[in-house]
Amino acid sequence: MKKIFVLSGILCAFSLHAQFSVNVETPADFKEQEAILYTLSGSKDIIVTKEQNKNNSWIFKYPKNYSGMMKVYFPNTNNSISFISENKNVSIKLETQNNKIKNIIYQDEANELMSTIQESSQKKELILPALSQIKDYYKDNTDFGKALIAEMGRLSGSSTIDAAKHPFISYYNTNYAKFLTTDTTKKATQDEVIDFFDKSNDMLESSSLVRPILVAYLNDGGNTNVTQSVDKLLARLKVETPRGQIVLSELIDIFDVYEMTEFKNKYLSLAKNLKCTITDRLASTLKSNANVEIGAVFPNYKFQSVVNTTAKSIADVKADKKVVVFWSSTCSHCETELPKLLEKYNELKAKNIQVIGLSLDSDKDSYSKKIAAFPWINDSELRGWNSTYAETYNVHATPSYFILDANNKIISKPDHVGDVLTYLNLK
Repeated sequence: MKKIFVLSGILCAFSLHAQFSVNVETPADFKEQEAILYTLSGSKDIIVTKEQNKNNSWIFKYPKNYSGMMKVYFPNTNNSISFISENKNVSIKLETQNNKIKNIIYQDEANELMSTIQESSQKKELILPALSQIKDYYKDNTDFGKALIAEMGRLSGSSTIDAAKHPFISYYNTNYAKFLTTDTTKKATQDEVIDFFDKSNDMLESSSLVRPILVAYLNDGGNTNVTQSVDKLLARLKVETPRGQIVLSELIDIFDVYEMTEFKNKYLSLAKNLKCTITDRLASTLKSNANVEIGAVFPNYKFQSVVNTTAKSIADVKADKKVVVFWSSTCSHCETELPKLLEKYNELKAKNIQVIGLSLDSDKDSYSKKIAAFPWINDSELRGWNSTYAETYNVHATPSYFILDANNKIISKPDHVGDVLTYLNLK
């Protein structure tokens, strides 16, 4: 889904000067040829390179120092795996069934350790509370009571990580525990969060911690203090800096996701008016938002496996107006809203208004069953949130609606199906 433009000379450098490599092995019956390697910037996946299947494996060579989260995506089967790099070789073996990943075996030391820590953390969150509840029913001097105490002690313990040997794992777990703890007595203050963003090393951007910590920071400030909290953070970081721009971009997306339109518009305007050099991360946020501003021409999309039309793209669909809806068969709000659109479909057709559904599904059967009831134009890449149009049209939630005029200009962005029908005088 994510895009990056890489010069051929840079691609050559990958094969000649690898800092470390990522090796992914799969069974022979895994029907995939291409795989894409991503790094992370804030919450945005950045394409590094693509490789082809060679003897049921993919070997990616990374030319620079990188510590942080990475991902390999298999576009034809819509599978992805996440892992970490500590600037050392990564080795992963996949177990698959019917072209779906069933198990991930991490074979390098860093990812084995990270996987173990994550599993222990999940058990601590899920199992420890249950053990605490049943402990009162067993005496401590019984065999089961002793075993129970021992297991609770094991789950309660914290992992000791050698920061010199595993710098990223230490960084991630230390800061996750400090800034994303559910223990309110240990909650970091806003000033501590600001200090962290200001003084952290480069692993912050690649850690996947930026967005969740920002959300926690905003929640701590309360809705009445959002502007004050954000302005205080940005003043320290300075929006002209690369980190300031990543944080600004993340905040714009957060306000978009939570439908905090006033705040989104305020900080989007700030980003548009910056006079400094814009980073790629912020530039992508600005472009996605510009694509879907009221009055903008809706970027054209070439259909992949479209039904209920002979048109090849959105621009080819001829109508006085078009309602474009991004949805998913697993979206509960879509389950509620789309039937209301279906009730008015004949009236829409009578007014020469076409409905175009672009699905963010990944399961073909679920998608196919659902569109059998939808007579309008339907299409899907079956890649979920990896679908190309999620970024192009700045889609953060389903359902999302756009109303276009005959020339594909955006004339309305309704929040709900009721707003769609009201705008079209059908309610």
